[in-house]
Amino acid sequence: MADQVSSKIIAFFEERGISRRDFLKLCGASAAALGLSPLMHGPIAEALAAAARRPSLVWLDFQECLGCTESTVKAVNPGPAQLLLNILSADYWEAIMAPAGFPATADLQDQVKKGGYICVVEGAIPTRIPQAMTGGTVGTGEAAALRLGPTALETANQVCKRAAAVVCAGTCSSYGGVQAAAPNPTGAKGVQAAIGVKTVNLPGCPVNPVWIVTTVVHNLLFKRLPTLDAHGRPKFIYGQLNHNLCPRRAHFDAGEFVEQFGTAAEARHLCLYKMGCKGPATYSNCPLVLWNDRQSWCIGAGAPCIGCTEPDFWDRMMPFYSRLENVPVPGFLGVEVGADRIGSTLFAATVAGAAIHAGVTAVKRRRRSQEQEGQGKDREGGEGQ
Repeated sequence: MADQVSSKIIAFFEERGISRRDFLKLCGASAAALGLSPLMHGPIAEALAAAARRPSLVWLDFQECLGCTESTVKAVNPGPAQLLLNILSADYWEAIMAPAGFPATADLQDQVKKGGYICVVEGAIPTRIPQAMTGGTVGTGEAAALRLGPTALETANQVCKRAAAVVCAGTCSSYGGVQAAAPNPTGAKGVQAAIGVKTVNLPGCPVNPVWIVTTVVHNLLFKRLPTLDAHGRPKFIYGQLNHNLCPRRAHFDAGEFVEQFGTAAEARHLCLYKMGCKGPATYSNCPLVLWNDRQSWCIGAGAPCIGCTEPDFWDRMMPFYSRLENVPVPGFLGVEVGADRIGSTLFAATVAGAAIHAGVTAVKRRRRSQEQEGQGKDREGGEGQ
């Protein structure tokens, strides 16, 4: 029966242009990203098949650079056409849809009336610029002469509050992004801060398409939103520090750093902490899921992490090529040391350990020698008697 079900599911997707291989890769990758056993590809497949009858997708664009859209539409296995047209149903997405003007507005209003859709928001919401300058991307024809359409704040209130779930794609919609950098003249805010609805935040500049897919799969598989951290991020994605997952972590622990680009240390792929890497203060699974069809990531390409998944990274993590000060690193005997001292601490601890070992060995040898001498004297005494 299981084989029959699997065959039916695969046939369902093949009819929609998704090959068996690509579909199984999607299920396997989703299971891995969710921290599930590979044996869960069956339930994931069933959940994705059921998604064809799930709520539609409404994607809103506000203050952004379209980087998150660019990232998402370049996804592979499956590509955006299969995922957004056959698995979900992208009923409104200003950046890529064919309609414009009145027809586009009518499509959005139809979805809002139905409700229950998944709303993905890209870009921050401006809250402090004159209404005459805050027209939406798509005009409604209902506004006054000086306005191009509803404000971003009005659109977000109208659309997000009728959604079954609101997913913030990228750091801008999650926390305000670079638009919210001091002094923030437009009053840019993330969706939750601007309109007060609960959001699932997928920060990143831009968002990784794997994060969007696995968040949707989680919702379809478990019938609920993922467990979130204090910043509204799914813990299965943002539950660990980049630093702990980084393949260069061993060099950090050994005190081996790149101190200037273009040197032998850089060619040896040593730790980039001294070149400004913010990995010790950044939560995401970038080193695991990678980018560009899982080919590389910032540090893999030789650039330090800039902490783009963190709130206020545009202010807190600047300047990007200056190192974080006083990063605590586990030392020995309960002592915490800075990253600059980790190498010398390791060396000192090794020397101390060697000295202790040598001392213990010497004591054992001395005791053994004394015992042997005592046994020799006892034998001599016995022979004399």
